[in-house]
Amino acid sequence: MVSSNALAQKKKQPVNRILFIFDASQSMLGRWQSGRKIDIAKKLLSNMIDSLKNIENLELGLRVYGHKSGYPPQDCDDTYLEVDFLQASSAVDLIKKKLSVIRSRGTTPIARSLEEGAKDFPDDNGRNIVILITDGKEECGMDPCAVSRLYQKKGIILKPFVIGVGLEESWKASFDCVGRFFDASREQDFSNILNIVISHVVDNTTVQVNLLDANRNPTETNVNITFYNEFTGLAKYNYIHTMNTYGYPDTMVIDPVLTYKVVAHTIPKVSIDNVTINPGKHTIIPLETPRGKLEIKMKSKINYKYIVRPNGVDTTLNIQQINEIEEYLIGQYDIELLTLPRKKFYNVEISPNKSTVYSIPTPGLASIILPSKGYGGLYQHNGEELEQIYHFRGKKTNYRLTLLPGDYKIIFRAIAAKEYIYTQEKSFKIRSGKSEMIKIY
Repeated sequence: MVSSNALAQKKKQPVNRILFIFDASQSMLGRWQSGRKIDIAKKLLSNMIDSLKNIENLELGLRVYGHKSGYPPQDCDDTYLEVDFLQASSAVDLIKKKLSVIRSRGTTPIARSLEEGAKDFPDDNGRNIVILITDGKEECGMDPCAVSRLYQKKGIILKPFVIGVGLEESWKASFDCVGRFFDASREQDFSNILNIVISHVVDNTTVQVNLLDANRNPTETNVNITFYNEFTGLAKYNYIHTMNTYGYPDTMVIDPVLTYKVVAHTIPKVSIDNVTINPGKHTIIPLETPRGKLEIKMKSKINYKYIVRPNGVDTTLNIQQINEIEEYLIGQYDIELLTLPRKKFYNVEISPNKSTVYSIPTPGLASIILPSKGYGGLYQHNGEELEQIYHFRGKKTNYRLTLLPGDYKIIFRAIAAKEYIYTQEKSFKIRSGKSEMIKIY
């Protein structure tokens, strides 16, 4: 049973809003199969929106350009919101009535219409869709692509749909950057495209992300999944992947208007680009995420951390704490434990559905007493070489250092000693869980 708190956390579904931006410029008087473009487009749009009348949670608006000022002269401000947003049940008849009296007269301010159209939407949380119906190209010197990008990145509108009505072939490519372009070369195409576009808005569309294990079965879960808007790069959805009560990856409702980059935040992360969602259908997105577990065990009062890197690559993938278990994609890794001295493991193999465990002995405590302030440090043998792991900087005479078990050497010279021959050395051993006092005379 789902708790009331869990239900309260579910996001309220935003209002779906469609703004039709309709081209009534002079070029729409041109012939197109059975009649003039303007008449055919008005008729087909009017017929289609009838099917939207009884859809709940849907608001419609209509902006028209090129219909109030004759050409010439050119009026680049000839774009008007003719029907403000209303519930579909009320808006449909008003839009049809307005379309019936529109006449083609003027120029084609596409960018200005997109800009003003973005401002038409209310400020509250809504799913704002623009459907631009046009037969021409920008004639007012603005950049429709730049305007579309701006308002998408601001999150005011989703990627617009552009329906080209009998467009010249050379103009079609210019709309790809404005939004998702559909070429209606024939009347029947226009009707089919309108239905496809509307299905993106109103049809229930579901997605299932399959996180595949080493056997390509969707058993991996409890991973954060982010859907990024491929166009703007902004995160659209963040969900924690889970299994439903039947043991299958849970179903998510994802907006089919956008194209996505889907990222599984495993360590390291896995992603897939250019994911399109089929409206009204169930889409399965597979991601290869076979994982195994890693743990470093140590009995210590200090909560040490360690760096996990890809094998042979000086890049930090994760900072993990001792005695904690973390999952990683299968493969090889390098580990650097931030103890004194640092402990390193190379070519650590993470295997599918298994735990890789390293046990580190308990550190010991070294109490170092120097005869005076001075310089030098603490060293450990690294093969035949001495490696300095701690510096004496002439600030104090007592040091308490927690060290891994092993053999060490102190090399020291007092500040007052002005000749190298007064350098002193002393070797000592640290045993697991034991304390040692080391005095330099």
